[in-house]
Amino acid sequence: MTTWEYLTTPLLIHNTAAILNNWGKQGWELVQVVTGPEGGLVAYFKRPVGGGSANAGLGAAAVAAQQFEGEGRA
Repeated sequence: MTTWEYLTTPLLIHNTAAILNNWGKQGWELVQVVTGPEGGLVAYFKRPVGGGSANAGLGAAAVAAQQFEGEGRA
């Protein structure tokens, strides 16, 4: 049976394709995009456990979250 790991990240509307392509290259499959609580877009991804380097996307997710939060203050 396949086990999955999941990731959520904000999508910056002016850079959506680059963000999605980046996660796709790391083995993440886009499951859904929804409107977040602050009105921005949030992407939900999944991949089989062990599908990439351990914690490979966590640093990028933190950077994306910081950029997203920074835009909310502008």
